[in-house]
Amino acid sequence: MENISKELKVSLNILNDKLHFNGMCGENYPVSIDYIPPLGDGLGYTSLELLLLSLSSCVASTILIFLRKMNKSITNVKVAATGNRKKEHPTGFENINIELNIQSNNLTNNDMDKVIQLSEELYCPVWSMLKGNVDIVLNYNIVKGQ
Repeated sequence: MENISKELKVSLNILNDKLHFNGMCGENYPVSIDYIPPLGDGLGYTSLELLLLSLSSCVASTILIFLRKMNKSITNVKVAATGNRKKEHPTGFENINIELNIQSNNLTNNDMDKVIQLSEELYCPVWSMLKGNVDIVLNYNIVKGQ
């Protein structure tokens, strides 16, 4: 893998008198972050939604990198994730289910099992940070076709 900076920097600016923030990382577009009413106005993603998006994109990215290195033809990828929160504070995720649909004509279950294991055990930093704290289940479906 390429050399990746070991330090990430983000900035947050409050936008109202509740909990609506504008978040930035580098030169990327700002992300709207808020909380549900009445504490927030629901004008952006919640922190847990961003975490779920982050895990989903990290898993999908690491899997795609390895499948492409294996010369697998991937024509579409769709990820759906669901996080179930704990009932007591802190109400973080108790478990997360990820459903991955990959369209390919030359992909096998063995290929997918191999790259999922690599993603979980070695290469997806978000999964690594959550592992042991949150039960994560990943299911996949290979769709044949163009």
